[in-house]
Order: sequence, then structure tokens, then C-alpha cells
Amino acid sequence: MSTEHVLYGSAGSGSAAIEAALAWADLPYRIVNAASWEPGPGLETLKKVNPLAQIPTLVLPDGTVLSESAAILIHLGLAHPHSGLLPSEAGVRAQALRALVFIAANCYAAVGISDYPERWCAEPDEASNARVRTAARVQLHRAWGLFADQFDGEPFLFGPQPNAVDLLAAVVSKWSGTRAHLKQSRPRFLATLLRIEAHPRIAAVFARHWQAA
Repeated sequence: MSTEHVLYGSAGSGSAAIEAALAWADLPYRIVNAASWEPGPGLETLKKVNPLAQIPTLVLPDGTVLSESAAILIHLGLAHPHSGLLPSEAGVRAQALRALVFIAANCYAAVGISDYPERWCAEPDEASNARVRTAARVQLHRAWGLFADQFDGEPFLFGPQPNAVDLLAAVVSKWSGTRAHLKQSRPRFLATLLRIEAHPRIAAVFARHWQAA
């Protein structure tokens, strides 16, 4: 059986969080460049393992297919407990799971609405798209404010080292004007996000995904 994980993703996408987790846990992996907005052989291969063509999609060494960023991160943390991707203490781990699902349900979802407002209007036009996008960003930035107020550890969100929550927060906060908003409303939390992506064990992943940043 192969020991290699196969990660389907694209630069600057949510696959960065999974790539960072694989690097953090020192797990072997290879990347297949694929995204629904990038036609090509990678996308066609992705559709065969995940008909929704979602990224990130991770194929485990045994062939099991995982999608949904929070689910992938939770699996990696549970399957590799010594990686530190999830806290070892039950109560702290429960809060980390809550934080992961919070980002997925409230932040990641709002980004999708902001990016594709036409999907949420029966008869989309420029004016309705703009209204949906504006409302989605207001809700997104409110959710990040609530997150920052509840998960405000230092130097990282749950202690002295980043974990899966840090990785997902650092990636999803890159989108839809979130960091500009946090710079004004939650500068301390923004400083934590910057520390996360600069950590020596994962900085190369962030640099690869956001070379122009």
C-alpha cells in the first residue's frame, strides 16, 4: 500500500491549509493542480475522485477520499496524534474542533457567497450580485470578529505551537478583505495570523501559495 497522500488543489486556495497540515505532520504527499475554475487534466482527474470537483480533496494512502477542509484537518489530527494538529487534552481539543467547524460554517461559507453571489440570486444581475456580495462580506467580517474574541490565544491560538485551527484560520482569513478588516478591528488577532504563516515549519507553503503577496 502506498504511503503517499494525494492533494488536489490550486495556489491561493483552501488546499493551502491541508498542504500546511501535511507538511506540519511530516507526511508524504504529492499535489495535483486542479480547480473548478482551471480546466485541464487535473480537473478531470479530480472529478473522478470527487464529482463535486471541490478543492481541497485529499486521497489517503489507502484510497479513501476526503473533502471539506475541517473534516480533512480533523482526520489528520486524529490519525496522527503526535503531530499536534489537534490538542491532546480533551477539553482543549473540543474547543479546537468547535473552532474548525466555526471557520468552515461561518467564514469559509460566507467567502463562497461573496465570490459567487450569482449562485444565490434567482435572476442575478450586477445590482443584485453587488448587494449579496456586500451582505456576505459584512457577515464574514462579523464572524471573524466573533472568532477572534473567543479564540485569542498567544503566541498561537491554542498555545505555544500552531495547530490545525491556526492553519485554517491563516488561510481563510486571506480572502474577501478579511485581513484589512482585522487590521482595523482586531490588530492583535491579525498579528497572531501573521505569526502562524511565518512559522518556519510552514512558511514555505504560504510563500508558494501567495508568492505575489
